[in-house]
Amino acid sequence: MAKARLRLTNRDARRLWIWTNGLAETPTGPCKLMQIVNRLGFVQIDTIRNVTRAHNHILWSRNQNYREGAIWERLAARDVFEHFTHDASLIAADALPYWGLRFARLEAAMSGNAWYQSGLAKDQVAAIVARIKTEGALSTHAFNSKAEAHEMWARPPHKKALDHLWYAGKLATSHREKFIKFYDLAERVFPAHVRRDDAEALDWLAAAAIDRLSFAAQGEVQRFWDVMSAQEAREWTTKTKDLITIDVTCADGATYAAIAHPDIETRLHTAPEPTSRLRILNPFDPLIRDRARLEKLFGFAYRNEMFVPKAKRIWGYYVYPLLEGARFVGRIELKGDRSKQLLSVTGFWEEPGVRWSTARWNKLETELRRFGRFAGLSTLRWDIARE
Repeated sequence: MAKARLRLTNRDARRLWIWTNGLAETPTGPCKLMQIVNRLGFVQIDTIRNVTRAHNHILWSRNQNYREGAIWERLAARDVFEHFTHDASLIAADALPYWGLRFARLEAAMSGNAWYQSGLAKDQVAAIVARIKTEGALSTHAFNSKAEAHEMWARPPHKKALDHLWYAGKLATSHREKFIKFYDLAERVFPAHVRRDDAEALDWLAAAAIDRLSFAAQGEVQRFWDVMSAQEAREWTTKTKDLITIDVTCADGATYAAIAHPDIETRLHTAPEPTSRLRILNPFDPLIRDRARLEKLFGFAYRNEMFVPKAKRIWGYYVYPLLEGARFVGRIELKGDRSKQLLSVTGFWEEPGVRWSTARWNKLETELRRFGRFAGLSTLRWDIARE
């Protein structure tokens, strides 16, 4: 008799996804930083420092003994490299031998996109590279060409040239100082590694994605590294024989077919129930990055509104989802002022159907104070009334 197809209940799907993301356990004990990064595959970095920068918050959420900026030591040690997945990210070094595919595809995409064209002549770009070769790693501040436009995202020609070479893998991030990127020749940053062909790279990246997803629809595999096309993801999921086809139950009771890692049953059996600690998640946290997956599994609709005009925001400027156990119980808007060592609560929204008992408020208060201490903010202030 044929074995029945595995069907994940919604509770099990949530539990497995939270565990896969390293958020099931209480975030205490020795901080094994590279173990966290390798488990996630990559950590997004972002320019906004609302309370603390996104990469710091993401890592702290998984172990609260992490300290701000510690990840840059791993960049200097070449345990991670910086490049672009769906956004700027610090990527586990084991992906580097297969990342030539990403370099090549981004270079091809940029060639036809006016946004990436610096307007500099070839000899001017060559002069930028020559300076880096002679002087060592340089930041954009070492050059002085001016942007012609005045829009928010306008960049000077030298910055466009540096970024074009960086996306194409000809320059690489050597290090950062106060979050300022320093560009160096790629061969001086990346260790010698074997360049794989496209098919091998796609196979490795897709397998690494499903390992870090546990189960996924085809589009979720494609979006993980943001390297492959929909057709390539479809072909990989079809040809890879050890994947397991399962059904996943959504928060609304609907189901969808997905593919799962070969050891899905072991993972399902061993993944613990999530800690009951209330967690303040960063808007760029891997658990919530794929908004479609988030809403399917948790029934939680979320969007970043930093760049949405204030009048059109549903929630607020920088809003943190609140995860308790295996469900989202609310969202909170925070603002850090380091000059005053102050963490302010500027907005709060309960999730429908969630009762905010005294115990839950106390959990939130405790986690807010933990978060504040992490960022050097000793005072917590509510700028809104708690209902």
